[in-house]
Amino acid sequence: MRVGLVCPYSLTIPGGVQGQVMGLARSLRRMGIEARVLAPCDGPPPDDSVTPLGNSLPTAANGSVAPLAPDLPAQLRTIAVLRNEHFDVLHLHEPLAPGPTNTAAVLKSAPLVGTFHRAGHSITYEVLGPLVRWVANRLDHRCAVSQDAKELAARQLGGSYELVFNGVEFAAFSGTTIQTMVPTIFFVGRHEPRKGLEHLISALDHLPSHVQLWVGGEGPETAKLKAQTAQDPRVIWLGQISDVEKQARLQSADVLCAPSLFGESFGVVLLEAMAARTPIVASDLGAYAVVARPGRDALLAKPADPVALAADLRRVLFEPDVAQALVNSGWQRARQFSMDTLASRYADIYEDLAARHPVQSAKEYSK
Repeated sequence: MRVGLVCPYSLTIPGGVQGQVMGLARSLRRMGIEARVLAPCDGPPPDDSVTPLGNSLPTAANGSVAPLAPDLPAQLRTIAVLRNEHFDVLHLHEPLAPGPTNTAAVLKSAPLVGTFHRAGHSITYEVLGPLVRWVANRLDHRCAVSQDAKELAARQLGGSYELVFNGVEFAAFSGTTIQTMVPTIFFVGRHEPRKGLEHLISALDHLPSHVQLWVGGEGPETAKLKAQTAQDPRVIWLGQISDVEKQARLQSADVLCAPSLFGESFGVVLLEAMAARTPIVASDLGAYAVVARPGRDALLAKPADPVALAADLRRVLFEPDVAQALVNSGWQRARQFSMDTLASRYADIYEDLAARHPVQSAKEYSK
């Protein structure tokens, strides 16, 4: 079986959806499914399984900036690839995002699976209601990665959705580590208000002076926050880091901190920390609580409260029994979200759709 996984976001810019698409493709190939990824790339593709569709354009979305490719050249490349590759099934991640996934849904050269990742609020769904509902109705099977994502899609688009959680690749966390000499907190994500990095930096004022903070990623708040901490040697700015470095630092840090304020759909980085056997302190958001059960797999603090955040960080950093209990429970919890298990479920969906909608030609199928 040949499956095309279409991602609307640039694969050369780190992101949760991009990581899920690439991880799913790897698991599918291990199962014997010929999985190819189609996506924008702002540089060399991450591996030979990727067909690049052009560069991305920064686009405001959900309180963030997404690396989408809505331009005409990217759509023409998408159409050409879909007409030439003869996929048995197409799997569209964020199928209504401007760019290749939307184009693939409209063209419909094969049976379509759509996975919805977005949670919270979508101006696009509201403003372009009839149009996006028409595109959504071209999907043969709809999935959502979280209850929040499912509720948003169902409310704005109608239809039924299968809840298919994100997955984590355990094999990624068996590599090298980075030696640390002092208690170390790790933050990784885009530096924008909704991610809450400024509140984590403020929390350092309530922690012992020998605690250090690794900050991975970049964003619109980077310059301001770096200037604020220029005289604070505890804050180490790593810049944009590769997946390999992220995995190494997750395994090496004493705690992962995810202080987001809103807009999270699932919390893949929490899953990754649990797979890396690293305890977690995060904001008490619904999407996070679904992945990491409060008090069992993670300590969840009130959002935008540096004092509460510091109190939980102090417990994990300086109470070994607390940290070890979180690690033990988190490891078992993460096993329920194995990427191979996720790939197996999607493989069943693909097989069912391919059997019910055999593709003879792009032109015939689209009728």
